[in-house]
Amino acid sequence: MNTVSLSRSVDGSVESVRSAMADLEAFTAAAGFDDVVVEGDTVTITNHVGFLELSLELVVTTDDPETLVLEQTDGIFESMTTRYTVSGDSESCEVTAETEFALDVAIVGQVLDSTVIERQRTRELTGQLDWLERQV
Repeated sequence: MNTVSLSRSVDGSVESVRSAMADLEAFTAAAGFDDVVVEGDTVTITNHVGFLELSLELVVTTDDPETLVLEQTDGIFESMTTRYTVSGDSESCEVTAETEFALDVAIVGQVLDSTVIERQRTRELTGQLDWLERQV
């Protein structure tokens, strides 16, 4: 299992950050994906990495107000889960984004490796945290 994790202090209330994250389409699109479609608790993303078009179907798997969890239900990974945790108060908060993934070698093979995925995911999570800062 591979992990990519980022944390950032945000000048804004926990409520304002959680409210921004509740807009799943905008929050997910802030990662820089080529296409994002949200239907209920299901998020479908499409991204071009080099000459490949990758699509993932993710589902929200928690009702915990402090953590947003998106888990892959269909895609190139053997497993992939991202947790966004927000803690703090009415003045500032800490947002932690952590993605754990295992590659499905039969699908990914020689084209992508964990290092490429980790770099790409770091850029995506950074984009989302940048967006959150602008929203609050």
